[in-house]
Amino acid sequence: MGWNLSRHGAKVVFIDAGQPGEGVTNWSFSWVNASNKTTRKSYFDLNVAGMAAHRELAGTIGPDSWWYPTGHLRWAEDPAAQAKLLETAGLLTSWDYQVEVCTGAEVRRHLERALTMPGEVPVLFYPDEAWVHGRHLVGRLVGQAVAFGAELRSGTAVCDIGTGGDGSIRTVALSDGSCLDVDIVVNAAGPSASHVAGLLSRHLPMRREPGVLTRIACAQVPVRRAMHAPHIEIRPDGDASVVLHSREIDALIDTGEGPVQLARLLRESAWKLVPELGNSRIAQTRVAHRPIPADGFPSVGGVPSVPGYYEAVSHSGITLGPVIGRLLASEILSGKRDEMLADFRPERFPS
Repeated sequence: MGWNLSRHGAKVVFIDAGQPGEGVTNWSFSWVNASNKTTRKSYFDLNVAGMAAHRELAGTIGPDSWWYPTGHLRWAEDPAAQAKLLETAGLLTSWDYQVEVCTGAEVRRHLERALTMPGEVPVLFYPDEAWVHGRHLVGRLVGQAVAFGAELRSGTAVCDIGTGGDGSIRTVALSDGSCLDVDIVVNAAGPSASHVAGLLSRHLPMRREPGVLTRIACAQVPVRRAMHAPHIEIRPDGDASVVLHSREIDALIDTGEGPVQLARLLRESAWKLVPELGNSRIAQTRVAHRPIPADGFPSVGGVPSVPGYYEAVSHSGITLGPVIGRLLASEILSGKRDEMLADFRPERFPS
């Protein structure tokens, strides 16, 4: 969003307690999709728009090092789960979403030769989906915004947000002792969004949903695309590493298992799926907290009770980032609300 505002001449200051893209963005599975967003049609439509916005962004800033539109594979081993996936595929097809049903044997023959999977298992292939290297994308956008005239203040946290007599935004106080005169604040603080909202006495309820993600180093990456297999999610992460995640392993976070043991469990599951990863080593592991509003949907737009305060808080932030950035920048600059965000307005969470 800061990139969109800067390129249209707005004066932008990025405030980041860490370094751009190094927080939860760097510890996301970073799967660009709408196939997993079918609980509400408006949410599905927003994610489809997010996919299109990524393709447009790749054409504008260049795709190198961050954009990988190689599709996505998904399958299950339990017959009931397989039936559910096929049911979802039918729904997506009725919504004009591209999905192909193939067999495990066809996947091994044409798409992913390194996998071990039953030859007869039904596999869904979503050719329009992608994965993103989030840190590289954020670095590119922030760098261009700074070139447009934006200012970056990294390693600095927001301590207070001041308002005027009419309740509108006036100042932002930072942890380095400085204070900025502003007229707009956009809360895009991810897992810390509830804290930032609280500085304005606003209640933004968030779920507690930690997830563990591991990167394993390998001399040659044996997979080409993101995939959801039974027990493990895996995708490439550049030329020398692979990212691993599992909801089953996430469930062990609160049982006392430490990151080292969680990473080993992830690697063991990956070995079973991709034997070529047998000589890989664990490079990095992090337990991160997903920025999910309490009802599971994004909180995006201005808060009428605090003029000048906007929220951009969402799970699926990788998929939705480009479209939310464009729509919210337009709202800030024009004052007009886009109907695509109607179901996701912050005022559904009353202060």
